[in-house]
Amino acid sequence: MNLALVVHVALRIMHKSPLFIGFNGLDMTEQQPVAVLGGGSFGTAVANLLAENGVGVRQWMRDPEQAEAMRNNRENPRYLKGVKIHPAVEPVNDLLATLHACELIFVALPSSALRSVLAPHAELLRGKLLVSLTKGIEAQSFKLMSQILEEIAPDARIGVLSGPNLAREVAEHALTATVVASEDEQLCQRVQEVLHGRTFRVYASSDRFGVELGGALKNVYAIIAGMAVALGMGENTKSMLITRALAEMTRFAVSQGANPMTFLGLAGVGDLIVTCSSPKSRNYQVGHALGQGLSLEEAVNRLGEVAEGVNTLKVLKVKAQELGVYMPLVAGLHAILFEGRTLNQVIELLMRAEPKTDVDFISTSGFN
Repeated sequence: MNLALVVHVALRIMHKSPLFIGFNGLDMTEQQPVAVLGGGSFGTAVANLLAENGVGVRQWMRDPEQAEAMRNNRENPRYLKGVKIHPAVEPVNDLLATLHACELIFVALPSSALRSVLAPHAELLRGKLLVSLTKGIEAQSFKLMSQILEEIAPDARIGVLSGPNLAREVAEHALTATVVASEDEQLCQRVQEVLHGRTFRVYASSDRFGVELGGALKNVYAIIAGMAVALGMGENTKSMLITRALAEMTRFAVSQGANPMTFLGLAGVGDLIVTCSSPKSRNYQVGHALGQGLSLEEAVNRLGEVAEGVNTLKVLKVKAQELGVYMPLVAGLHAILFEGRTLNQVIELLMRAEPKTDVDFISTSGFN
């Protein structure tokens, strides 16, 4: 019996028990609290999941008014309107106290803010378990969030959480699966212990780079998918876009050392499908607004949240050119958003391009 199944069975038993007993035999409500840094939708959803599993949670956010409103109203109306915050979640504004009190820290900060928020407190992160929930790439360095965490806190233990995890569905207890990825097996086990529950299944992977890169790259393609839907393109077209997006993002990730098999899992094709097909996806919403004729600025303002795909697109286009990796969808979307092209023009260029093999990692020697 594998570890994930053992965890799943154990948690099912725990939830039927009047006293929620943790894996160390102690009441988990009496254990050290777990921190969630960030007051957005996914950070709030994860905080609730932890609390529902009997874990005390300190959810830190920069805005003291938001923290106070969440404490008083037990709701995060800006990001998850209508979802009640569990009593075991404590919205807080004191970052130093939160970092002092917690060993396991889920980082759900926007990619643009992660370094500036945590770098001044690097000493407090020594030896901590830091798990990034943010799917983005830093513009200046092309570093993933876990790489930034490693740079800030080289003595910390680092992991990432990624998968087809729309925040509202997670918060509303739709059956969901995700992947925790780290070379640190004990970190993976700890995350499975506190997050794995009756509606949220946590798988483990050692390919941290591949899992995290999949979560960042798929946001770009969700913008294209949203545009295609808004423009009334057919199901065949949407399927083609998603499938070629998977080939493209896998090609790039493998050039950077990721395992191509990772992209057949939840953090690859799973996350890509949900992000490219659901109106609940932030990046899909931006693309849909663009397809309706809004400018990029208007589309982002309408969303009211960070759409990581826009920032990722800019740095990915430059990096792909630098590395010589063939990424026609990325180049095409960049041309639409920043060079004045239309989606129809980009698709026409794609259709007229030289035919290639379907899957990069299958030998074509039999055709010769």
